[in-house]
Amino acid sequence: MIAKLKGLLDSTGIDHAVIDVNGVCYLVGASSRTLAALGAVGEAVTIHTEMLVSDDAIRLVGFARSDERDWYRLLTHVQGVGSRVALAILSALEPHELHRAVATGDKAMVSRANGVGPKLAQRIVNELKDKIGAAPGGGPVSLGGVAPLPTDGFSADALSALQNLGFKPHEASLAVAAAEEELGDGASLDALVRLALRKAAK
Repeated sequence: MIAKLKGLLDSTGIDHAVIDVNGVCYLVGASSRTLAALGAVGEAVTIHTEMLVSDDAIRLVGFARSDERDWYRLLTHVQGVGSRVALAILSALEPHELHRAVATGDKAMVSRANGVGPKLAQRIVNELKDKIGAAPGGGPVSLGGVAPLPTDGFSADALSALQNLGFKPHEASLAVAAAEEELGDGASLDALVRLALRKAAK
């Protein structure tokens, strides 16, 4: 799985960027917000990625920030929201704006995105509301209110263990992240799972 690319910005298009990583150029689909954040052609860039694998293709979708990638993952789990629609939503709304819209049930804000009608906006709000926590009271919240989902190492194993015990993905992610922060680098899987369980059960 390709989780991040670091290289030079080779070129950009309407809906994609080409990243040169040591002579290998990766075509990465992206929202207009991410494309605007990348900077000028020839400059060094870091882009968080999601790899999409289908029967006939392997594609990369890129994000300037990890919280955008987290929201992309949430959005594409909603029925009727594919990659194109998810990117359209992330082009129209900052992660903290999307978090506030979902948490407060503001389907009108979600439907600002191209290709998102009132019915789909309502479905997005309904399906994601329980997964993201309360609406932020002020400005932007870290990660748009969504805990990043670990993809490798003990963190991913601990996340899987908590989910197998019945915790929701966002609850497990928050607990694992808090346990990691408290234990620091080098913690064993057993210690990480035990502390994450205590935090998730509070």
